[in-house]
Amino acid sequence: MNTLYPLKFRPILKDKIWGGHKLQASFGKQAPELPNIGESWEISGVEGSESVVSNGFLEGNTLNELVETYMGDLVGDSVFERFGEQFPLLIKFIDAADDLSIQVHPDDEMAMDRHQSYGKTEMWYVMQADAGAKLISGFARSVTRDEYLKHLEHKTLNQILGYHEVTPGDIFFMPSGRVHAIGAGILLAEIQQSSDVTYRIYDFDRRDDQGNLRELHTELALDCIDFSELKDAKTVCQPQANRSVRAVECDYFTTNLLHLTMPVVKDYYPIDSFVIYVCVEGECFLQYGDAQTLGLCCGESVLVPASLNDVTLVPAPTAKLLEVYIDSERV
Repeated sequence: MNTLYPLKFRPILKDKIWGGHKLQASFGKQAPELPNIGESWEISGVEGSESVVSNGFLEGNTLNELVETYMGDLVGDSVFERFGEQFPLLIKFIDAADDLSIQVHPDDEMAMDRHQSYGKTEMWYVMQADAGAKLISGFARSVTRDEYLKHLEHKTLNQILGYHEVTPGDIFFMPSGRVHAIGAGILLAEIQQSSDVTYRIYDFDRRDDQGNLRELHTELALDCIDFSELKDAKTVCQPQANRSVRAVECDYFTTNLLHLTMPVVKDYYPIDSFVIYVCVEGECFLQYGDAQTLGLCCGESVLVPASLNDVTLVPAPTAKLLEVYIDSERV
């Protein structure tokens, strides 16, 4: 069996009613048949949207085929023991030209019971934001279930939700149960559980291209909403040059910030997990194996297999990366 290597995948582009053109303009992600590209699924094992390798001898294979074939060598023994042949994370870029619907996601238990799916805990890293752009995260004050339903009925959720102006580099953690929405003018990277289960709460009475209102999931959402006040929506993280700095740590993924100004050698052996790098600014190169090199530009992602312990990251001349893996100690 040939040795595994850092894997790139073909982006899976999604047309969205709220999507725009920044993914094309900023990252060159082209799909002329899609008028409004809202999402680029970078690394996905979700059924029906499985990522396909774009580099090396494994080109053309799906991510799920690789997990089935390489198992712990690809994802890490502890990760494979926990998730089996289901790749556990979904990596996206999202371009919101218009406001996304206000929504919430169920936890694992509820999603498995209702949909035979994992729940969805996620995080956002803001890459670009128009002046004054805002997003919604949680409630500005604690509310009761009845109070929430009254505001929903009268279309006044804006009076109780937490609105937060954003700038590039902002990080938001979104556990299951937290009401949220990405606002118009925001381009971000999203790290999430491998799930496509979303409960749409309110969609601003927006109609699709057929003139129909989009489906809402009022009753399904009620059982999983956290109605408590959210005081600190933004995740505080102070990057340090050439060091991995913890940004988000949860049972489903760990994400570090890594700002490169010089080459950094990474030893992954203690992690027992695949590592994903999402380039959110600049450009770098991954050096591995017998003097092999792979470039990584802003708006690209790469999966480093668990069996590949040593990689050198070389900025050109600088780069900002999200470093994502599953902590074996939390599995």
